[in-house]
Amino acid sequence: MKIIVPMAGRGSRLRPHSLTVPKPLIPVAGKPIVHRLVTDIAGVLNQDIEEIAFILGDPAFFGEDVVESLKELATSLGAKPSIYRQLDPKGTGHAIMCAEPSLSGPAVIAYADTLIRADFNLDQDADSVIWTKEVENPSAYGVVNLNDKEEITELVEKPETFVSNQAVIGIYYFKDVAVLKKELQYVLDNNIINGGEYQINDGIKRMMADGKIFKTSSVDEWMDCGNKNVTLETNQRMLGFLEKDGEALVSDSVQLDNANIIAPCFIGENVVLKDTTIGPYVSVGDNTVIEGSTIKNSLIQTNSKITNANLDNAMIGNYAVFNGKFNAISIGDYSVLE
Repeated sequence: MKIIVPMAGRGSRLRPHSLTVPKPLIPVAGKPIVHRLVTDIAGVLNQDIEEIAFILGDPAFFGEDVVESLKELATSLGAKPSIYRQLDPKGTGHAIMCAEPSLSGPAVIAYADTLIRADFNLDQDADSVIWTKEVENPSAYGVVNLNDKEEITELVEKPETFVSNQAVIGIYYFKDVAVLKKELQYVLDNNIINGGEYQINDGIKRMMADGKIFKTSSVDEWMDCGNKNVTLETNQRMLGFLEKDGEALVSDSVQLDNANIIAPCFIGENVVLKDTTIGPYVSVGDNTVIEGSTIKNSLIQTNSKITNANLDNAMIGNYAVFNGKFNAISIGDYSVLE
């Protein structure tokens, strides 16, 4: 089994946090989004992972530190790491084709802006599986249309009239991803464009027209990381899941001085908490110092200093300095408010 991860986008909806760090590398509950996504997928597949291919953007932004991080991730899962570049953002279908040498055999394609909780088995009768989640407002999503055999017959983007409430979450399985590669090559060669870009859906629709069987598989939880508010919500939910799983969330190297931690929280290495109450639902990155503060429902990255703060629903980047009485803030890396 292979895992293909397109992650070349700049994550503009998560700015300022994605200005200096690619969105998939922003930690949620103490682990970068893409690391958590790939690890969770590998866990639920319950199969040996042969290769993990990452499709990155401009090397000036997705630099060698990112490459090394992703190679270490693949190696830790017993897989060969492959790195590809999408230098021109021409859509989801184009991104996948940038990994053309790796597009053979069984593969999962997963877009690195979402997290899941799931427990499933792959349908061996299907040529492809598209993961979905039941949603309350299907008109805001791409959804699947099913026949009486529970096979996918149609993909509909943001339907104005009801089609189904099963939203596509951006994770796909292909029994032989080379079939998708062939159809996407046709899409590129014939300049089939939707929304100004080459889309994976156009390759999938050609597979369906050729009689390939598509099934759905559902996830228990689908968590987005598209913007600040939903990322904080995802951080909160993930901390709750990890606490139930019994995962250790507070580093042994945390220094506490008249400080209180209200679980669940993730507290990284060498964090200093003085005259402070943290939690619930707070993630704090390595080497951060927090003094005289009360913080809940927030995400603070590494090497920052927070003083005299009363924060709720806040997201603070790396190497930031914050001293004040603001609350619902969002400041990026290397910012200073004092």
